[in-house]
Amino acid sequence: MLSRVFSNLVRVRVTLCYATALFVIASLLLVLGPHAQDRVVGRLSTNLDNLGRGNVGTLLGSAFVTAEGYTYLLLPGLICLLALAELLWRSRWLVQAFALGHVGATLIVAGGLAAAIKLGWLPISVAHATDVGLSYGALAVLGTLTAAIPVRWRPAWIGGWVTIALVVAVSWPDFTAIGHAIALTLGILLSIRLSSDARWTPTRLMLLTIGGGFGLLMLVGVTPHMAPIALPAGMAVAVIATRVRRGRIAGPTGGTASLTTVSA
Repeated sequence: MLSRVFSNLVRVRVTLCYATALFVIASLLLVLGPHAQDRVVGRLSTNLDNLGRGNVGTLLGSAFVTAEGYTYLLLPGLICLLALAELLWRSRWLVQAFALGHVGATLIVAGGLAAAIKLGWLPISVAHATDVGLSYGALAVLGTLTAAIPVRWRPAWIGGWVTIALVVAVSWPDFTAIGHAIALTLGILLSIRLSSDARWTPTRLMLLTIGGGFGLLMLVGVTPHMAPIALPAGMAVAVIATRVRRGRIAGPTGGTASLTTVSA
């Protein structure tokens, strides 16, 4: 019994180590107080000011703190999302996916902000804006799950998530929302390289449900008032994508793959 539990924990070791680090750091900052937290966030922020001064360490450190202090509330959903990806793709791919989303989206957003400031589209104060958190990496991991979704549902999966991300980013042109859309897209692109022979056990389906809810919270959390628009839009695109695919593959056999589960 204990050996089985230990074996299962080892399979999600990266998820557990990262979640533990987030918990410990959040607890320390809580004990040290708001002033210390503001200083840490300022030093680890991946804004243009820090990156321009060569503080590339912020690309790593920024993934371990949150500006709003909501780490405890985010942990359950984050653990489910990362654990599912680690069970499906193993630890190395989880790290690569998270790093691609976190670092890749950060640098793309930074490049866009630098260009916008130089062209006079944004004020110079944007260069000092706070930019920390785990959302970019988490959304990239969510995107990689595309490879595990049965082929018949992938158009709906991709269309739904991308639509939600784009609606939020377009309606509320905040660089964080734009970064979310970029990170999700990077994860979907990375999924092309991943195996698609996933076995969906009841446990993995539960992790997908909770992890997907967490990803949705990350996307619409930057602008909650857009949820009544973004969610229906995403669902509508998902339905349309499913019907279009069914129409294209309809033939004499009319057969399609189905989502099957096996015992945990």
